[in-house]
Amino acid sequence: MPETFDTVIRNGMVVLRDEARQLDIGIRDGRIAGLGERLEACGEVSMKTVDASGCYVFPGVVDVHVHFNEPGLGSWEGFASGSAALAAGGTTTYVDMPLNGRPPTVTAAAFEQKLEAARGQSYVDYAIWGGLVPGNRDQLEPLTAMGAIGFKAFLSDPGGQGDDIFREVDDLALYEGMKRIAAMNGILALHAESDSLTSTLAAKAMREGRRTARDYAATRPIIAELEAVNRALLYARHTGCSLHFVHISSEAAIELIDRAKQVGLNVTAETCPHYLALTEEDMESLGPVSKCAPPLRSADEQERLWAALRAGRIDIIASDHSPCPPELKAAGDGCFFSAWGGISGAQSTLELMLHEGHLKRGIELPVLARMLSYQPARRFGLHPRKGEIAIGADADLAIVKMDESYTLEAAHLYSRHQQSPYVGRTFDCRVVTTFSRGERVYSLEEGLGPKGHGQWIKPAAVRKTATAEGAIAADC
Repeated sequence: MPETFDTVIRNGMVVLRDEARQLDIGIRDGRIAGLGERLEACGEVSMKTVDASGCYVFPGVVDVHVHFNEPGLGSWEGFASGSAALAAGGTTTYVDMPLNGRPPTVTAAAFEQKLEAARGQSYVDYAIWGGLVPGNRDQLEPLTAMGAIGFKAFLSDPGGQGDDIFREVDDLALYEGMKRIAAMNGILALHAESDSLTSTLAAKAMREGRRTARDYAATRPIIAELEAVNRALLYARHTGCSLHFVHISSEAAIELIDRAKQVGLNVTAETCPHYLALTEEDMESLGPVSKCAPPLRSADEQERLWAALRAGRIDIIASDHSPCPPELKAAGDGCFFSAWGGISGAQSTLELMLHEGHLKRGIELPVLARMLSYQPARRFGLHPRKGEIAIGADADLAIVKMDESYTLEAAHLYSRHQQSPYVGRTFDCRVVTTFSRGERVYSLEEGLGPKGHGQWIKPAAVRKTATAEGAIAADC
């Protein structure tokens, strides 16, 4: 018997968890209600039909690493502009990092302020990280109860905006925080670089007048990443704390994490599109717009990272979208070290990975979709609502033309500040439509849909707490 759908997306090549094949997708009440080679539906006259012929339909990207800087620093990037960029790039769920707001999200009160800043502003759904910093150990339980998806900590100086609230953790704060998080069955995300190495090398470079992009990269060598990863894994073995390593830049660090998995540690590894698409040579030619920490690596190191990805040793790809006003990227004194470190690239994540991974290197589409959508959703308690095209899941979809080339221009960007290291780059694919819970939130022809469609999501791990107004529960 024919079913009733609100919308049917017809004739697209649908990227499922393990295969891609031509299917129709039936959407009802914001969720996927039908998948079939030819869906028959009641009330076809009133039903919306989207013809995806010649296109691929991907699960919306789940970007677990963005910095939208509200409250307090919306002039850098806010929920409205940041989520607009994500929607235009095929991302339908994101998790906002805790450090660059004023105040940073390290207390229950700050979490409330973050929610208030986001309410009614986001084009797509979102969750929120809490922070682990020296002195906030007693805030970890309240933050979890409120719906923090996990906790973020730095093992090296995070920089900042003139305050010292969000600081790197010392060994004792890390160890005690990990014990507390383990007791709650939570997860700790770590920026893993050894501060004793990076700060000492940076100070030495300054004394010696070495201030170029290459000099900066030399002060944050791969050994600094390896030392921090090793130390955190040691603490994980003794505390039982689940770990997620963000923006890993080297295959050697992936190898350490992979070995830890093999002996039973609950640990995952994330890398970013910029480590897979840009090199230290690009950092020299592009300048501070491509500055990040850890820094971009050599072309040889990049290919080793791709080999690790192809072998299934990388769990998650996330943008680490870290924008700032253009003047903070200017480095007018000629010192690369003084420019803000962070790459603004959230809008390009899906297109970059399809272009570099599938079209150039032949990696199968379901493999990329798992790292971009399914595995981040599973890791952070957002599945089965998010992360794959399946019956009962939210109708979060990105429709992509895989044979359309275009060159990214600054005018294409929806971020508050139209700067990106990918401006001028040609992509051989393009996101043409994005659906969030069955609503079209972006199309190439018409632009953005309604602001405020996005809702706050609480991860499944905290479903036992009361669901706040405006939130949707991940495991419903």
